[in-house]
Amino acid sequence: MIISKLTSKAQTTIPQPVRAALGLREGDALAYQIDGARVVITKAAPPIADNPFALFDEWDSVADRKAYGDL
Repeated sequence: MIISKLTSKAQTTIPQPVRAALGLREGDALAYQIDGARVVITKAAPPIADNPFALFDEWDSVADRKAYGDL
């Protein structure tokens, strides 16, 4: 089990093994899901504004990414 402490300002450091498991980098957002007495932390999906084509999965083929990847 991995443990971290809470500061007086309700802050904590996410331990390195957890950051590595979630693939977290500086600036990434976290999502918290409360399930009774447990909380599940996951890496939040980037906002759609970061990927305007996220809603159009029919355009998400290898050929499309190759053709439009540099735009």
